[in-house]
Amino acid sequence: MRNAMKNAECIIDNGQQEGSTIMNYELSIFNSSRIVRIAVLFVVSCVVLTAQSVDRSKPPVLGPTPSLKVNPIQNFTLSNGLRVIVYEKNEVPIIQMNLVVKAGSVNEPAEKLGLAGMTANMMDEGAAGRSSLELSDEIDFLGAEIGASGGLHNSGVTLRSTVSKFDASLKLFADILIRPDFPATELERLKKQYITSIFQGFDQPRVIAAAASSSLVFGKDHPYGRTSAGNEKTISSFSVDDLKAFYSTYYRPNNAFLVVVGDVKAAELIAKLETAIGGWKQGDVKSVTVAKSKQVEDRMIYLFDKPEAAQSVIRVCRIGIDRKSDDYFPVLVMNTILGGSFTSRLNSNLREKNGYAYGANSGFSMRPVPGPFTAASDVQTDKTAEALQEFMNELNGMTKPVSDEELTKAKNYVALSFPDNFSSVGSIAAQISEMVDYNLPANYFNEYIAKVMAVTKDDVRRVAKKYLDTDDLAIIIVGDKAMIEQKLKATKIGKIVPMQATDVLGPMPKL
Repeated sequence: MRNAMKNAECIIDNGQQEGSTIMNYELSIFNSSRIVRIAVLFVVSCVVLTAQSVDRSKPPVLGPTPSLKVNPIQNFTLSNGLRVIVYEKNEVPIIQMNLVVKAGSVNEPAEKLGLAGMTANMMDEGAAGRSSLELSDEIDFLGAEIGASGGLHNSGVTLRSTVSKFDASLKLFADILIRPDFPATELERLKKQYITSIFQGFDQPRVIAAAASSSLVFGKDHPYGRTSAGNEKTISSFSVDDLKAFYSTYYRPNNAFLVVVGDVKAAELIAKLETAIGGWKQGDVKSVTVAKSKQVEDRMIYLFDKPEAAQSVIRVCRIGIDRKSDDYFPVLVMNTILGGSFTSRLNSNLREKNGYAYGANSGFSMRPVPGPFTAASDVQTDKTAEALQEFMNELNGMTKPVSDEELTKAKNYVALSFPDNFSSVGSIAAQISEMVDYNLPANYFNEYIAKVMAVTKDDVRRVAKKYLDTDDLAIIIVGDKAMIEQKLKATKIGKIVPMQATDVLGPMPKL
């Protein structure tokens, strides 16, 4: 249109006889342009009016919570008694295998702390005559991931492979699982690494706080109160025979299960597993029962001095619940409100409202017997006392009724987050491993969201009163004692007990 008007003006300037016609043409263009402008203005006005009708003072209302339907979970048993759980997911050509052995640091004798973890970590340091470097090269060549690890109650070996390289990867997996060599040279190297890591922990406030949380809540003699990493004395004492004895005692198919998730056909997979690990022999394995620990008594502040620390590490702890508790879902929702999400009360208070910390959270570590509840944050040193007071305010506040809006938001957060656990073969395998380990019902996943949405305000208040009793707390603070002690005393939250890192980590190693 702009070019047409420019051409019309050029013709008029040249004195053409058709001037009047051109003038009329220009006027027509002008009127058309005006009509277009009016039309555009009308559309913009409609958009503005529509935008003004939207209430942007609050988030939009969520739609109905979607349900989750998982694929069928298939169960098999190999000829050697190994239980195999298969979940076929054929969208991506990847396979995940989690071999779970029901033994961990709770099975260690007191004089051999750290043995379960060391045994697991040594399994891929040499197997079936291959050295650590040779195993690593073969795994990398296949583009696979194979690793072993040990925990509190479980240890295991995992594999992730593409379908095209699965057969070769399975052979390496079988060698690491069934034929570990435990080479002495690699053991000595790992022992030095472990001891160095323990030494470094004395300078890391979070490591001190974690060890203190376990030791002071459960006691040093309880399996949950001991350090699963061991100490210099126990680690130095490990021999190849110790590792072989732990392995031969607990790494048995009748004391394990295998979860396989990915692009597989169950019948073909079972045949391959029989060939690869069917020769793994059963053994006589005695189960270990972990006793329930007595709840902490009174409200004590255990203060670990860390001179010139820019932050204070705060951990507020007590004993929580076990994984199979009937209160699992109410506790899950309650903790989401307290400290289980970014918009939780603790984070909103300490981070958003007061600016004492970058973040704050809480959680229940659920195990076969009740594990710890921990509310945590790293706060600026000069606001340590104020931050601790806010922890107490929020814990006590959970025993009061929550609003309908807060309850709905928490339930939606949990429900809408849950399907993400089924977005990858690794996360699916982890979910199924937990289901099998705790003998959860077969329809557990399909009913999960419905049980979350069924939690009521009364449920939340009931479990808060039951599991967040602030009269009995172990409060661990690692920070600059000279700067924070007097203000902590002034809060009168609890008696202050001076502590040293050696009280929970043991003697400092001599490198």
